[in-house]
Amino acid sequence: MSALHGVRVVDLSRVLAGPFATMILADLGAEVIKVEPPGGDETRSWGPPYLAEEMSAYYLTVNRGKRSIIVDFNDAEALQSLKQLIRTADVVVENFKPGTLKRWGLDWDTLKRDHPSLIYASISGFGETGPERERPGYDFIVQAMGGLMTITGQHDGPPLKVGVAVSDLAAGFYTVIGILAALWERARSGEGQHIDTSLLDATVTLLANTALNYFVSGNEPVRCGNAHPNIVPYEAFEAEDGLIVVAVGNDRQFRTFCRVIHREDLALNPSFSTNRDRVMHRSELVGDISRTLKTKPARYWEDVFTKAGIPIGRVLSFGELFSHPQILARDMVKTLEHPTLGSIPQLGSALKFSRTPVMLGTPPPLPGEHTEVILEELRAKGEDRSKDRSKGEA
Repeated sequence: MSALHGVRVVDLSRVLAGPFATMILADLGAEVIKVEPPGGDETRSWGPPYLAEEMSAYYLTVNRGKRSIIVDFNDAEALQSLKQLIRTADVVVENFKPGTLKRWGLDWDTLKRDHPSLIYASISGFGETGPERERPGYDFIVQAMGGLMTITGQHDGPPLKVGVAVSDLAAGFYTVIGILAALWERARSGEGQHIDTSLLDATVTLLANTALNYFVSGNEPVRCGNAHPNIVPYEAFEAEDGLIVVAVGNDRQFRTFCRVIHREDLALNPSFSTNRDRVMHRSELVGDISRTLKTKPARYWEDVFTKAGIPIGRVLSFGELFSHPQILARDMVKTLEHPTLGSIPQLGSALKFSRTPVMLGTPPPLPGEHTEVILEELRAKGEDRSKDRSKGEA
C-alpha cells in the first residue's frame, strides 16, 4: 500500500508549481483529481515539442497519476458538483491570484465552514499577505525579484535565470511539505488549516549561505559563475576535452588533490595552506590548477579523483545523463503506457521507500478524460447518503 493511500486531493492548480506538488502527492499514493477549465490546463499547448494534440512535453512533466475533469466555474450546476467533490476531499490545492476564488465560493474561508477538516493549500507569486499580494507571479519574475539572478551568471556578465523554473519547483516542494505536516497535525486535532506558499518566499530560502554571507558581512554578493563564494577550489575547470567540476571541501582534500595532479608545490605554498588562504588568493591558485587540468582528458581526471576520494563530475549532456548507469540503476527514466498514445516518457521519482514504494500510476490524462466517471461517483455517493438517511428515519 502506498504512503498516502486514502488521501483525496482536488487540484485546482495549473501550469507548474501546483501541478508539480500534486504529482508528488499522486506518486505517494494520493488520489488526485485535476480540475481543468474549458479548454484545459494552458500548458497543454506550451510547445513544441508535443507528444500529441493537447499533450505538450511541458504538460506531461507534472500531471501523471491524476484524473481530469472539466469544470466551468460560471456554470452553476458544474460549480455545485465541484463543491460536492471538495466535501469528499482531504486536500485542495490552488494557485489562483489571492482573492480570485472568493467570487465562486471556492476560497478557504468559505469552504472551511462546511468542511472544517479540509487542508487548503494556496500557491501564489507573492503570498496572501503583504503589499505585493495581488501581483501576478511568474517564475522568471520571481527569480529576478528574489535575488537568485543576482548571484547567477559570470562575474563579468549579466544576471541570469536558472535553466529550469526553480522558483515554481521550490514552491511546489514547500507545498508538499506543508500538506504532509498538516495531514499529520490533523490526525491529532481533527482540524484542517490553510497553507500559504509563495514563489517569492520559496526563492528567498534558496539563497541559503549567500544570504547569510550578506547578513554577516553587509557586502552585496558578486556573481561567481561556476565558482563557490566560500570554498576554493570548488568550480568548473576545462580538461583536455571538456568541462569537469571539482569540489575540494577541506584542507585535507586539498592536499590529496595536489598530490593527484602532481602539484605538491601548491599544497606546500603558505598562500594556499588553508581554505581562508585559498579564498584570498583565488585567482593565482585557480590559474595554476586550470593549466594543469587542461593536460588530461575529462575521463582520466574523473577516474583518478574518484579513486582518491575527491568529489568530481563531468558536465554531462542530456544524452549522456539519461543513459548513465547510475541514473538507470536508480530508475530515474520511466515510461507510462497510455491506451491511445502509447509509451509516454517520464522522469522517475527521487523518493525511494523501503516499505511503501512510489508508484507513478496512470499517464497524464486527456482534458476532462474522467469527468463523467467522477460525476457518476458523486451521484452514487449522494444516493447512498439519501438511503442512509431514509433508513435512519424509518
